[in-house]
Amino acid sequence: MGEITKGLNLNDIVQMWEKDGRECLRNIYSFFAFVIWDCEKHQLHLCRDGVGGKTLYYTTDHSSWWIAPCLQSLRPYHQAEIDPIALRDYLCCAFVPGERTMWKGVKELSSGNVLTLPQEETNVFWRIEDKSESEIEDMGYYADRLRNLLLQVVRENLPEHEKVGVFLSGGLDSSAVAALSAKIHQQEVIAYSIHFGKDLPNELEFSSLVAQHCGLEHQLLEISFRDMWKFLPEAMALLDDPIGDPLTVPNLLLAKLAKQSVSIILNGEGGDPCFGGPKNQPMLLNQVYGGNLNTSYLRSFQKCADDLPQLLKPEIWELVKDQPFFFESDLNSDMDFLQKLFMINIKFKGADHILTKVNNLLGAVEIEGRSPLFDPRIVDLSLSMPINCKVSGAIEKSVLKQAMIDFLPTEIIHRPKSGMMVPVQLGFQKYWNKQAKDLLLSKNAAIAPYLQTETIRSWLNYQGDPWKRYGVKLWLLVSLELWIQQHR
Repeated sequence: MGEITKGLNLNDIVQMWEKDGRECLRNIYSFFAFVIWDCEKHQLHLCRDGVGGKTLYYTTDHSSWWIAPCLQSLRPYHQAEIDPIALRDYLCCAFVPGERTMWKGVKELSSGNVLTLPQEETNVFWRIEDKSESEIEDMGYYADRLRNLLLQVVRENLPEHEKVGVFLSGGLDSSAVAALSAKIHQQEVIAYSIHFGKDLPNELEFSSLVAQHCGLEHQLLEISFRDMWKFLPEAMALLDDPIGDPLTVPNLLLAKLAKQSVSIILNGEGGDPCFGGPKNQPMLLNQVYGGNLNTSYLRSFQKCADDLPQLLKPEIWELVKDQPFFFESDLNSDMDFLQKLFMINIKFKGADHILTKVNNLLGAVEIEGRSPLFDPRIVDLSLSMPINCKVSGAIEKSVLKQAMIDFLPTEIIHRPKSGMMVPVQLGFQKYWNKQAKDLLLSKNAAIAPYLQTETIRSWLNYQGDPWKRYGVKLWLLVSLELWIQQHR
């Protein structure tokens, strides 16, 4: 079992392991998840790359171990019982972070770890940690290093003799990957972008500008409200753990479009965790005005953290309310405040949300998704930079902007972060309300033993929604319900 990229195969890994043991894993600059059997010591070693680009799951009943790169493959070997703590975490984050999965009795190997069986001994070979070089503060120095490394990493991710696709939103991250691909690749580069109809907000102005600037073929996909609802069960069936991100369906549909022309897609995932994204803003305000750090971090996801006492059934709330959260030890460490936010976002959001979503949904249509900005060398470099290179006053991703200033239009370099605008609020108000009520309020709903029907009913009726967040919360619940149905 295993997958090694960038020229290495399992025979290479075996030889490296025989020579240096698990220390050899530090020298693999790619995404991987594999298992090695030591015949002499009768030990099984489960290994996962440091960023978490590939996944590995295992059962924990201790009578035997079942191991698979896909959680779905383990379905015959556990009871399909919901873990209430994982449920709580999903409702707060829209994904299940850390080693828990939505199922009791099944764990995910944490990134950068080696688990040795039958001893159940865990060793960390690669940590996402503060590596900042305080003696060097010059922005230009780090921008040059980043530019050169990005050129190298993007080059390594481009297939030699075939055209390639890039997912292009028009934001800085995807635009950077698209521009570098266009500059380096000798074959055709096709950019793929989505929108939800001409009457709804979109970023086509910016994605079209980048495609034209870089000389890319630009294919646009309009996604209807009907498509969003129709393809959601399929998207949830393809995910190992539930992900309540409204981009799951657009990611799947864009992959299906790209499959008609290419077999490899590059994306801009990783820019926010590595170089500064909007989740840092509410946390900085918390530092200024005070408040509970753990609560503020949960609220920064803008999901259901504040709703848990009313959303979870009383008996479930009692089980989980005092249980520690996955991020608490990292968040309460002594290191620089912003640096640890970067670390937490890379550590959990990358391994447990972004990368697994990309791999599951693109892999299902036989497209290989590659995320250059999550390359371990890029992550290491980002963590070696002083904070003011990434967040300079109110300007985020300062170093990435400077690194890309010669490759992109100034409108892209200086535009503020907006995020992909998926119109789920309008969807539930106008198009999906009846279907959502039938799904979520049924007495046979999979979520019925865990969640309060009256709270969900009030959301579906939009009773008291001043911040217009009910659409995001309802998408979270609908995704969870369909995921459980598809996997149970």
